[in-house]
Amino acid sequence: MKNMTIIGIAFGLAVALSTAVGGFGGFLAALLLGAIGGVVGAQIEGRIDLRALWDSLTSGRGGKG
Repeated sequence: MKNMTIIGIAFGLAVALSTAVGGFGGFLAALLLGAIGGVVGAQIEGRIDLRALWDSLTSGRGGKG
């Protein structure tokens, strides 16, 4: 399986499951860690470019612009 985005989401959800003792806080942790895992997987897979995103966000505030 070469789909790193799915692997990243699955890993994030697995980590979240270990922290989800219950309640709404556990649900939010699962969502947050799943999203982080998806972003990391998409970056590794090349679907998104976090460096370009960071540069575009910081260029308006005295960055390389």
